Amino acid sequence: MSIEMITLLFFGSLLFFLVLGLPLAFVLGGVSVIFLYFTWGPDAFYMVASQIWSTMGNFTLVAIPLFVFMAMVLERTGVAKDLYRMMYLWWGGLRGGLAIGTLGICAIFAAMCGISGAAVVAMGTIALPSMLERGYDKRMVLGCINTGGGWGILIPPSILMILYSLITGVSVGQMFAAGVLPGILLMVLTCIYIIVRCYFQPHLAPALPKDERASWREKMLALRAVILPIIIVVVTLGSIIAGVTTPTEAAAVGVFGALVSALVYRKFSWELMRDASIRTFKLTGMIMWILFAAHAFSAAYQSMGAQELIEGMITGIPGGPWAVIITMMVIVFFLAMVLDPVGIMLITLPVFLPIVQSMGFDPVWFGILFVINMEIGYMTPPFGFNLFYLKGVVPPSITMKDIYVSVIPFVLVEIVGLALIMIFPEIATYLPDLMF
Repeated sequence: MSIEMITLLFFGSLLFFLVLGLPLAFVLGGVSVIFLYFTWGPDAFYMVASQIWSTMGNFTLVAIPLFVFMAMVLERTGVAKDLYRMMYLWWGGLRGGLAIGTLGICAIFAAMCGISGAAVVAMGTIALPSMLERGYDKRMVLGCINTGGGWGILIPPSILMILYSLITGVSVGQMFAAGVLPGILLMVLTCIYIIVRCYFQPHLAPALPKDERASWREKMLALRAVILPIIIVVVTLGSIIAGVTTPTEAAAVGVFGALVSALVYRKFSWELMRDASIRTFKLTGMIMWILFAAHAFSAAYQSMGAQELIEGMITGIPGGPWAVIITMMVIVFFLAMVLDPVGIMLITLPVFLPIVQSMGFDPVWFGILFVINMEIGYMTPPFGFNLFYLKGVVPPSITMKDIYVSVIPFVLVEIVGLALIMIFPEIATYLPDLMF
């Protein structure tokens, strides 16, 4: 059988079983193992086992459960409530001020923990009712929370960046440094969009009446809410970028900071520890199984010669290297609408990254483009995770259609940010080049 037919059967089988709704880990691993057996025989299984064994010995992997546990604890400490009150007092007097403040809180949450759902659930519970009560347009509010929640995987520390580094061999510290300026860029662009739109349509996000605005004394006292989160961010992220700690050691320090937060806010209990631990075990176990499956996929993909075939097809796209990069981004964008981001990384990176490096592009820069696309996937219908996180905490009067429609303008803003980083790669590469 020709290599073209084997490759078509291989990827066709993957898509077929994924469309049926089977778990990604078992589809990716099961199909790969079957193809390995029939192309190379039983000896091919030793190759998969050796790759898995080397990965499991990677110290960086320990950072994943630590960052997940940190997020699970912070989600329930009450930090978000105090942060929202502070933003409410400082920004409430402006048109769209509460929406901008919510984006700021999401950015702080993103810098404290490496997952997306924590900020969405926290802001959906705290900020959403408050803004709706003050006359904010529901779709403006939903779009803000969805967008800001997605920054958890772009603004470091990020679990997806750790996985990208494991798959590609790029330094975790470089990826974390590269995510800072793009994260700030996307936040600024989103805030500009809100300010401009509220200027022309003030009814969407009215300013608080003067009698409800805070005095300067109240504003200054409210700033105390920022002290603990800023300390956690500086210690966790700063120590990695400064080279003082590894990502794993910084994650352990972050967990300690999260537990201190729970004690300060008087939320620490054995129930909190138990629930956070169980949720961490579940999420980490899922990621590990997908990693195992990815090694089987990578072995099958390379051993059957599909890599050379796919590379030839992609590099043959008219328009040169930039057309290839844009095509990759479009493929990832549509995959992110229907698949889990971790699965997309593990399916596409073994295919895309050798091509990217052969064309002379920086793998750190490409990694940031990839992560931003994954972030957009979190908020894009029909299966974006943030959409369903939000649906779980909104009032019954808000429909799934409202949530779907609300993200459209914010997705366009994110795409503009992605385009700017493609045109000006220094936005992503400046800090890694400076610090490493």
